[in-house]
Amino acid sequence: MISNCTKVILLSALAINTASAQPAYYGTKTPYQPQQAISSYEAAPRGYQPVYTQMLARHGSRGLTGMKVDLALYNLWKLAEKEQALTPLGAKLGPDIQRIMQANALLGYGVAGISKPGYGNETQLGIAEHTQLAQRLRQRLPMLFQSLDCATPDKAPRQIIVVTSGKDRAVDSGYFFTQSLIAQQACLASSVTYPASLAPRAELDHRSRPAGTDRFLLYFHKLSQKQDQVSDPADPLFPTFQASQSYQAYLDSDDLRQVEATILAQPRLAAAAQRVLKRLFKPAFIAGLNQNRFRATNEGTVTYTSADGKFVSTLTGDGNEVIASALDAALALYDLYAASADMPDEAHTNFSQYMPTGQAAVFASVQDALSFYSKGPGFAEANGVTWRMAQTLLDDFFDEAKLIAAGNYAHAAKLRFAHAETIIPLASLLGVPGMATPQPKNLAYDYSNNLWRGEQVAPMAANIQWDLYKNDAGKILVRMLYNEKETGFKPSCDKARVAKGSYFYDYQLLADCYQQSIAK
Repeated sequence: MISNCTKVILLSALAINTASAQPAYYGTKTPYQPQQAISSYEAAPRGYQPVYTQMLARHGSRGLTGMKVDLALYNLWKLAEKEQALTPLGAKLGPDIQRIMQANALLGYGVAGISKPGYGNETQLGIAEHTQLAQRLRQRLPMLFQSLDCATPDKAPRQIIVVTSGKDRAVDSGYFFTQSLIAQQACLASSVTYPASLAPRAELDHRSRPAGTDRFLLYFHKLSQKQDQVSDPADPLFPTFQASQSYQAYLDSDDLRQVEATILAQPRLAAAAQRVLKRLFKPAFIAGLNQNRFRATNEGTVTYTSADGKFVSTLTGDGNEVIASALDAALALYDLYAASADMPDEAHTNFSQYMPTGQAAVFASVQDALSFYSKGPGFAEANGVTWRMAQTLLDDFFDEAKLIAAGNYAHAAKLRFAHAETIIPLASLLGVPGMATPQPKNLAYDYSNNLWRGEQVAPMAANIQWDLYKNDAGKILVRMLYNEKETGFKPSCDKARVAKGSYFYDYQLLADCYQQSIAK
């Protein structure tokens, strides 16, 4: 019998290629595609061999994180049905929303490696993304992995360190990634190691931080006063905690609220909403929605049962998701359109029929603008409030490289699994070209004046990888891949390149450029 994991490996190429054929207007919900073929990578300078690799990866394609816009839009659809205000196309929408809801409620049931089925889990496509990402990692660095020979029991194997944010979808991504490595090279099972977390030093109860979980490294955008409090300025984690609190305050700031209101008030957005909704609802219903005569929330209880009858999911909406305008309805529909791209094997829907390409492009650009200010480089005047909290993570990358430079080969790799909210700030902090340019307050972000795009910075399974090479003289080189494409570090570090245009950087010069200590 073929296991679920084996099926994923066999079907992964088909699943990913299917996703890539769809229009690229999903923003940060874009299914993953490697951005460069391994065969086209620059060869390492003569005399250098790979000795280590490390990675930060976003979780793979997933379902909706909660029963929110789906139930609210379904309730709006039922209201329109009651008012006899549906077009022939609109009549199809309700059953498709039900399919999306059922797929999310049962997501992960029967899949080995997923402990708690339901909303927020990885889909088969997400599992495939990380399965293949691991396959390509080993294919890219065959000499490194061949050197991890476990056939000598008297020699301790080099460790493959695995760390996650602790959220199910990140934990599961780490599981499927490492299982893929082990499927290719069984002896690697003895190398996989889950370290203790960077919990605050004064904390006595670490039960909320199991081994292999690290919120300060990988969930820094939501460090809480209750769970993560660091009050001692001498604690190395104090700056991360303070930066997280500043970021969360920024999310509630007048500056951010004002720019978000301006983005959502664009006439082109209102026009796109009208074009989408008039294909689904009759004019009188749309008018009534805009006049506050119709509204819907995610109130109600739904129950879904798995095909084998062994798993029942009953969920109740909290009523906090409100659709009170045509724009609200259109944005909710866009959310489902984008989410459906990540769950083709589960939802079995075609939401592109409800979201024409032209309007999808408008909504994607708006979502990018919102993400740019809330997660990305943001305001130039904000002094890095959206990315300062990633400093401990960047330090961790350099600390790992420092061990190799010092001749400590205990670690062969470090694999970190997290979220878009982790990837995006690190890209900004690194100064990755096209992904790190903030906007002055007097110049609003727009595709015409900024290269930042959600689908490029943080698609599903987005990843930043550093490969380390060493020569006989002990000199270390670093190459960075962003979504598996050779990528330069910030332009001010070009002096660290081993040659003009090369993607290999001298480690010591690079560390100096980022003001990292290289003391051994």
